[in-house]
Amino acid sequence: MSEHAHSFASSGALTDPWSIPPGEVDGAADVRALVLAGYGLNCEAETAAGLRMTGARADIIHVGDVLADGGRAFDDARMVVFGGGFSFGDHIASGRVFANRLRFALGERLARFVDDGGLVLGICNGFQTIVKLGLLPALDRRAGQGLAPQQASLVSNDRLGYRNAWVALAIDPSSPCVFTRRSTGAPLHVPSRHGEGKLVFADPQVRALVEAEHLAPVRYVDARGEPTEAWPANPNGSAAGLAGLCDRTGRVFGLMPHPEAYLYPNNHPDWIAQRDTGRLPTVGHGLGLLANGVHAALNG
Repeated sequence: MSEHAHSFASSGALTDPWSIPPGEVDGAADVRALVLAGYGLNCEAETAAGLRMTGARADIIHVGDVLADGGRAFDDARMVVFGGGFSFGDHIASGRVFANRLRFALGERLARFVDDGGLVLGICNGFQTIVKLGLLPALDRRAGQGLAPQQASLVSNDRLGYRNAWVALAIDPSSPCVFTRRSTGAPLHVPSRHGEGKLVFADPQVRALVEAEHLAPVRYVDARGEPTEAWPANPNGSAAGLAGLCDRTGRVFGLMPHPEAYLYPNNHPDWIAQRDTGRLPTVGHGLGLLANGVHAALNG
């Protein structure tokens, strides 16, 4: 366990259910996470820092190097993170070029990584990419098959333009998502930064299955805690407030907002008020989400 992780694991009583409970990250050094970088991605440093703060080993690796070695970098990894940014300049559509390049070069290897129990996290541009790769929601895929066909996409926000603001996300306690299942149902507060974040589906049947199987772990909520399609609480207009997806295993998860941007309590714009009223979390909510993933990589 790293020095940073030890300081969180030995901290006092929790002030927020997204904080890391004492001892939760014990053994995290056995988890190796690959954080992809290059070709316009730009959130790899924060993402790797957050994973290291949980005690995991996080290696930043250029996508070109992964392609060059045929995906052998995945061999001893337990988690692969597709981070935020603007891969290939968002040409054609956000994540499209990146997804096509990976599908034809590493599609079979990525499918096998998931079948072998690996975790995949897609954040913002990473979510756009893994949806277009067919890793989410992957309703037609079975173990041993290649990547599923694309069944969803992220399109331009209803209010056109790039929106950068904090949002609140409700957690579905019935979702199989391993990154959210230890949250005790508390709202997740994180920044959201995107221009193409409206989640749409290939047809109504796909959305119906996503809803029925609780494969939408997070939803934008308003001040009352209710799922919303209204701006600004929902920055893109996604139906029913959908902010992310997981697959049926719960080990592949993507969301538009940025957990890696909320690692420390004072990252939050209201941290002084939270401190003065005794509501300041022990760690940032985003770090708690990453810790959930590391916990799942260790314990299934």
